[in-house]
Amino acid sequence: MTLARRADTAAPNAGRDRPAVKPVNSHLSALGTTIFTVMSALAAEHGAINLGQGFPDTDGPEDVLQAAAASLFDGRNQYPPMPGVPELRQAVAAHNRRFYDIPATPDHVVVTCGATEAIAACLTALLDPGDEVVLIEPLYDTYLPVVRLLGAIPRLVRLEPPDWALPEAALTAAFGPRTKAMLFNTPMNPTGKVFTAGELGLIAELLARHDAYAICDEVYEHLTFGAARHIPLMTLPGMAERSLRIGSAGKTFSLTGWKVGYVTAPPALAPIVAKAHQNLTFATAPNLQRAVAMGLGKEDAYFAELGRALEAKRDLLAAGLTRIGMDVLPVHGSYFITADFRPLRFDGDDVAFCRHITEAAKVTAVPVTAFYDGPEPPTHYARFAFCKQDAVLEEAVARLEGLFGRRAGPVLRR
Repeated sequence: MTLARRADTAAPNAGRDRPAVKPVNSHLSALGTTIFTVMSALAAEHGAINLGQGFPDTDGPEDVLQAAAASLFDGRNQYPPMPGVPELRQAVAAHNRRFYDIPATPDHVVVTCGATEAIAACLTALLDPGDEVVLIEPLYDTYLPVVRLLGAIPRLVRLEPPDWALPEAALTAAFGPRTKAMLFNTPMNPTGKVFTAGELGLIAELLARHDAYAICDEVYEHLTFGAARHIPLMTLPGMAERSLRIGSAGKTFSLTGWKVGYVTAPPALAPIVAKAHQNLTFATAPNLQRAVAMGLGKEDAYFAELGRALEAKRDLLAAGLTRIGMDVLPVHGSYFITADFRPLRFDGDDVAFCRHITEAAKVTAVPVTAFYDGPEPPTHYARFAFCKQDAVLEEAVARLEGLFGRRAGPVLRR
């Protein structure tokens, strides 16, 4: 009997109605929906002011928008070069030299679909199953899933409020013979921390001692306040050949929906990051890349004003939360304030608190426990985004005052 004949004589519905029984990816199936999606949906349901998700509520610079629009009509709308259009790679390299004296060339740069893809590409480029990765907790929620999907092992080091200082003993203990890399974020989400020169020196010493790499999520590099200054780890002695530096046009130009990120890497690593990018998304919209290239060439005053404007918004929201009675933690960079709501004598944890203010005051924040994976995280902090119009922040404070009233409150710390 031929194979075709045997097939013809098989039961006509064999296997067709049988449900799939093999499990899907265990790491992904165990993941919940991101807290930002959950809280944003809750905000929409209740008509709340959304201070949970970190995106500005106004568009970025008009000249950058115009450049993107004009670039749609220049006949270059097919696949761009996989590592990025030449204009943007050159602009990122120049930006590195201009602000940090990093001697990068376009060959050091890989353009990605936002910093989220950049993080995934960098981790993919470096990690083999069984490698260990040092991470700082609280941490952005995309880090751990990618590390685990790659079969690597996270080693968490926890920062403690209110100052979020880097614990030397715990960090040193997290490194070992199997450490391949450290992934960290400065300026830091959700804490608003900017790593100091001393802390970066400790990280550099441990990386060199253990022959490990650094993946540096620096998307808030221009969003620092007061005397705080962003220092790329790549600028420290011996770190240029070990560091992958990630930037984001979404944060630098208040255009988060564009999803244009970029990695600056040493010559030995950039081609491997590019191979990972090739197999993740391959390319990023060419007109947006060319617009970002133009934006990175803007005068120094633009970048300085970006931080000053956000610092004023930080102060506006911090003062309002303090009047209500919350204990506002120091914030030296990023889009976010962390506030301790225990002085309000709310009977519940941070998840309950954020749901309560969304439903009762129509103001949404994010519970800080969402940024922890280790045991017994603090459960009395909420993260508020202040990258919004002043009138929106004022209205949010007024609504919270309507719910909690005004109190003397603690002294606002800096």
